[in-house]
Amino acid sequence: MKFELFIALRYLLTKREHSFISVISLMSVLGVGLGVAALIVTMAVMTGFSTEFRDKLLGLSSHVITGVAGAPLRNYPAQMEKVANVEGVTAVTPVVYSEVMLSKAGAPKGVILRGIDPASARNVLTLHKDMVEGDDQALSRASEVPPILLGSELASRLGVAVGSTVNVLTPSLRGSAVGFTPKVKIFQVAGIFKTHMFEYDSSSAFISLAAAQEMLGFKSDAVLYLDVRLKDPDKAPEISNEIVKALGGMPYYARTWIDMNGNIFAALKLEQLGLFVVLMMIVLVGSFSIITSLVLLVMEKTRDIAILMSMGATADAIRRIFLLQGSIIGAVGTLMGLTLGVSVALLLKEFQFIKLPPGVYPMDTLPVALVWSDMAIIAATAFVLCFLSTLYPASKAASLKPVEALRHD
Repeated sequence: MKFELFIALRYLLTKREHSFISVISLMSVLGVGLGVAALIVTMAVMTGFSTEFRDKLLGLSSHVITGVAGAPLRNYPAQMEKVANVEGVTAVTPVVYSEVMLSKAGAPKGVILRGIDPASARNVLTLHKDMVEGDDQALSRASEVPPILLGSELASRLGVAVGSTVNVLTPSLRGSAVGFTPKVKIFQVAGIFKTHMFEYDSSSAFISLAAAQEMLGFKSDAVLYLDVRLKDPDKAPEISNEIVKALGGMPYYARTWIDMNGNIFAALKLEQLGLFVVLMMIVLVGSFSIITSLVLLVMEKTRDIAILMSMGATADAIRRIFLLQGSIIGAVGTLMGLTLGVSVALLLKEFQFIKLPPGVYPMDTLPVALVWSDMAIIAATAFVLCFLSTLYPASKAASLKPVEALRHD
């Protein structure tokens, strides 16, 4: 064992004359450990929430939407084939979209109506996983009254269940003896879905692509846009450019999930950064305690330091003794925090005993996702703060003059 490390461990582990210094050292370790543990748990929860929210959002919409600016997309089967051949694209489905009014023996409710192809939509959307009543494949079954799928909150507001009928009022007007009136079509509720996202569940409905084309006046080979799913959602900006090129450039467009929801995820990132800075203050308090304990130790061991120097120890060796001592405190606190933080995060992930208010969040339990790179950054930052805290006390000890120290002892 090196001389400096031996002395540093001796100062840490042996009983001191002033137990107050030992208590401060213990508080330093606990402060660093609790700060690191709090950071790990908080970052795991924030990362889990962001990941869960993104997966839920991307399951409800798509990674990229593409179409023709200001007009329907004609000959969509051929266009789907072109998009599907772009590298990175895993699935494509056609969509007809419109804002309509739904009513059932009461005031109408404005909703977003999507006409989808149930077969191909399963590869792009997660609607089939969110069904609580009925089946999404009911949209493809022939019946006298066209089927419709409603969000759970929307169905509750309208007071309908599977098997009930609703009136759909479209924005396109038709002439009559009394003037222009909206088109009204009767649909039968074939299923109810619940995504746990209130705004979506209270304002979304799905019908078959053919029914939407007929009701909204689209030709059989025309849709409003294509929903595209990618192998890697993070590559959406690059792949969207390739999709536009494959379709022939202007007037085709492609919008990514980042373009449509960028503000939400930017806010989540900012909140995560803010929490990191705030909780790092706990580690900073622990590192200040390291300064206090080392300064007091230097004052207590002035005579010992002078004797070591008179025996041949250099100023650099004395400096390294106190640098090692502070680094050991920081390392022990960081390892303790890592162990505690990871243990708590794994317990939260495994047993999910913290329940979230239903209808407020898009998940029922507290989401947790441990990212090893985040933990490495937290541990490295905590250790660096602790190391920086040792610089002043170590320099103070190295600057002592042996003769003056022994004379005033």
